[in-house]
Amino acid sequence: MNLSDLDHRITGCRACPRLVAWREEVARTKRAAFADWTYWGRPVPGFGPADAPLLIIGLAPAAHGANRTGRMFTGDRSGDVLYEALYDIGLASQPTAVSADDGLELYGVRITSPVRCAPPANKPTPEERDMCRSWLVEELTLLRPTLKAVVVLGAFGWQAALPAFAAAGWAVPRPRPAFGHGTHVPLDGLDLFGCFHVSQRNTFTGKLTPAMLRDVLRTAAGAAGLPTAP
Repeated sequence: MNLSDLDHRITGCRACPRLVAWREEVARTKRAAFADWTYWGRPVPGFGPADAPLLIIGLAPAAHGANRTGRMFTGDRSGDVLYEALYDIGLASQPTAVSADDGLELYGVRITSPVRCAPPANKPTPEERDMCRSWLVEELTLLRPTLKAVVVLGAFGWQAALPAFAAAGWAVPRPRPAFGHGTHVPLDGLDLFGCFHVSQRNTFTGKLTPAMLRDVLRTAAGAAGLPTAP
């Protein structure tokens, strides 16, 4: 088993009836601005190199973002913020992500999420989160030989990721550490960082600024041994 095999298996998952129905309905009806698109409409695999020392964990695909393009954080405003920050610090080849074939490359970074299908109102249920966990556990297991640091975006991702790290063999403190922006939790051989999610609500209100995001990403990159631009 390698990451390519895992990614292929993920795209065929139909385990959660509510999410399957929603992602496929969105792909059929589309948003007017994307009427000419053929939507992906399936679970979204991780994006980035298989030997990445830095992992970014989000929440779930956006209905008209990754559910449309088939690539994590691609085609929506949240992704615009994330990829611009990665580009600014030298970890992405370009500052925008519009489609899966736009030539974007990540340098030493992989991006994934604990829920692989777009959920209604961007809110997976706890049952859907738990059903999807095995995919993240497998991904973490495959990344473990090179993985040195992880940035988790948002409290939902944090709550979903900690049990996955435990299931993949890391010793997670008990009680489990609380989420917070800038939180740093050393696991055995891994540095875990919390960051507010790059949602429009957070970025439009200034709860998360580009400078705040760059600071967390740059700190995590340093822990992962990745060089960054000043």
